[in-house]
Amino acid sequence: MAPAPLPIDSVLPDLLAVLRRAGQAVLQAPPGAGKTTRVPLALLEAGLVGGRIVMLEPRRLAARAAAERLAEQLGEAPGQTVGYRIRGESKVGPATRIEVVTEGILTRMLQADAELTGVGAVLFDEFHERSLNADLGLALCLEVRAALREDLMLLPMSATLDAAPVAELMGGAPVITAEGRAFPVDVRHLPRPLDKRARLEQAVAEQVMDAVAETDGSVLVFLPGEGEIRRTEALLAPRLPEGVALRPLFGAMPFKAQRAAIAPAREGRKVVLATSIAETSLTIEGITCVVDGGKARRARFDPGSGMSRLVTERVTRAEATQRAGRAGRVAPGICYRLWTRGEEGGLAAFPPAEIEAADLTGLALELALWGSDTLPFLTPPPEGALAEAKALLADLGALDAAGRITEHGRAMAALPLHPRLAHMLIRAGRGAAPLAALMAERDPMRGAGADLSLRLAALRDPKSAPVAPDRGALERIRSEAKRLSRMAPTADALPAAEAAALAYPDRIGLRRPGDAPRWLLSGGKGAVMDEADPLAGHRLIVATDLDGDMREARIRLALPLSESAVRELYGDRIQWVDVAEWSKRDRRVVARQQERLGALVLSDRIWRDAPPDALAIAALEGVRQLGLPWSDPARRLQARALLYRSEGGEIADLADEALLAEAETWLLPFLGSVRTAEDIRALDLVEPLKARIGWDAQQRLDREVPGAFSTPLGRRVPIDYAGEAPEISLRVQEMFGQTTHPTVGPRHLPLRVTLLSPAGRPVQTTMDLPGFWSSSYADVRKDMRARYPRHPWPEDPTQADPTLRAKRRGT
Repeated sequence: MAPAPLPIDSVLPDLLAVLRRAGQAVLQAPPGAGKTTRVPLALLEAGLVGGRIVMLEPRRLAARAAAERLAEQLGEAPGQTVGYRIRGESKVGPATRIEVVTEGILTRMLQADAELTGVGAVLFDEFHERSLNADLGLALCLEVRAALREDLMLLPMSATLDAAPVAELMGGAPVITAEGRAFPVDVRHLPRPLDKRARLEQAVAEQVMDAVAETDGSVLVFLPGEGEIRRTEALLAPRLPEGVALRPLFGAMPFKAQRAAIAPAREGRKVVLATSIAETSLTIEGITCVVDGGKARRARFDPGSGMSRLVTERVTRAEATQRAGRAGRVAPGICYRLWTRGEEGGLAAFPPAEIEAADLTGLALELALWGSDTLPFLTPPPEGALAEAKALLADLGALDAAGRITEHGRAMAALPLHPRLAHMLIRAGRGAAPLAALMAERDPMRGAGADLSLRLAALRDPKSAPVAPDRGALERIRSEAKRLSRMAPTADALPAAEAAALAYPDRIGLRRPGDAPRWLLSGGKGAVMDEADPLAGHRLIVATDLDGDMREARIRLALPLSESAVRELYGDRIQWVDVAEWSKRDRRVVARQQERLGALVLSDRIWRDAPPDALAIAALEGVRQLGLPWSDPARRLQARALLYRSEGGEIADLADEALLAEAETWLLPFLGSVRTAEDIRALDLVEPLKARIGWDAQQRLDREVPGAFSTPLGRRVPIDYAGEAPEISLRVQEMFGQTTHPTVGPRHLPLRVTLLSPAGRPVQTTMDLPGFWSSSYADVRKDMRARYPRHPWPEDPTQADPTLRAKRRGT
């Protein structure tokens, strides 16, 4: 029987014509259009591809489901014309022409055979998800097509991605767009925002109950992760009416349970609680209603800490559109969104590409193995994150000093593990396979404390576990451990903690002083553990799982470690370091000799013969922390220099910022005896500032921007440079005979002169002394003669002698 028509059918002739002519294209088709199930078979039937057709899927469940649907259309079982390859499982045979693979499989194929011998076409399904492996796979294929295989057919297929940048990256590849066949979806928003104190699971459960009551079909519910799914499941299970099955769906579930979630309900209907796994790459039968919790969980990598953390964020508009579309696959549907229509405008347009936020250690290793990191990426990897990844690889021995891959690095790349775990498995041998499998999987014993050894014991005997383990997870870990054991070399067995320390040389933790269980990690970051945890009292640990908090990461899994083990593993990295530094806590210079592993101080002692230069440098750090110890004379000198510089004079910059930035060049020679905060406060900056200015510039400064004004009597009056204009204050009589206004600086900036009465009170402020003598002085004289008759008030002050004396009585 012929398959039912799908929207993609109408553009297949154009797509085949374009591929026949250009050998590559970008296919844009909304979810449900049929691109996954139609395009590979159309290529096969048209005879356009001489070799195998490889189609990439972002998830294992999607890869298996796609292969099964394709094979079903041919009336076959997977492993014949259509097969699949995913981690730990393969169903292909000699007659296989279409291989559905998870994205990392393509990378392994390319690294093993750059020409992709026997492969005629590569299809990138769901490319809009922008997974790291898909971006890498396309970049590698584009380079192979340009250099080795002009005949290699490439076809990214996307549901929501803007196709133009992808087409441009592919050298102007044609874009084919298919319309969808979605039924109308009634999108309903909340009338008002959710209370910030409300739990997401409770709000979702209430909305699901309303949806079940208001609709007839099955309901697909989007939640950010397994934890939220389990909690929502617990809220719904006792409340759902009879005939409504409850099905969770997330990536870590066994395949059998995943298949039960996507299969049609045998009777009645179902409520599927899913993560973003259900957005695009899976068809879930019978769904006519969607409840969107509005959250998505993404991995964020902090290159500064070398840690990834999962963050829960609002969905993007593209994701919300994808989710809503799930309700209109088979009939008109309804989508309930747990946010208001007004909040929708604040959503980002698209989720970030994984390459922008992920741990790039695996990518860096693949690029080193390939021999180039200048591939044509749609989004180039961030330089900082890539540099951190390369530094870790060098630390693990995967890269040499020139950044080239070593033989050890090649062996690491051949293992299906994160480079940390691959390094550990190679160094620790087959005995570490259970540990590697365990650390690569989600924690199977949540709530059992941080001790990883409890999980290892549960792998051997689940009954020994202090809390009930996830049996499905344990089974997956055991299966993966067997597979890894077959790949691992033979080596001397290491205790689990030592093996873990091989994987995480930067996460060996030394307990900080104090009561709280806090550790400094060898990589320099901090970590904390629950006080009640049995591991809390250990001096040394290795942290294998952290939450990635930017300030102080919480330890989720760890193993206790002995100092002898640390010295055995990393004795070549442990060094005695001389340290002279400013102690913020003690407010003084501290000089120690420390035995260090990275940031960890295993032992230390007083550095009794520390050289004066090292102590002075430490004292300088104290100055930077406490601030420069300004005195009034030092500030006056600074103000004079700044004025001179602003007037065009050639002199060193004495602004606070410049002084602190360049303190090594002018202040350091004066810190030989400075050891404490009190010493810093007592430091006189005048001489160091004069040294910075230099003798010649000081002479010019004293001449053009003097520190004092010489009055007609020869008395030196300090000039105040702190205000808007330089200023002096003196008695009127002392300026008698002064016919020009005093100025300073290369541009002859007039002083602000405050003239005082004999009692020291201001009578006039002027910046034009001759103008004052000729105008306002007469009024001042009239007033002052009556108040101060014993003091001279000549009619013409320009011809009078300056004085500070009063008249004798009787004269």
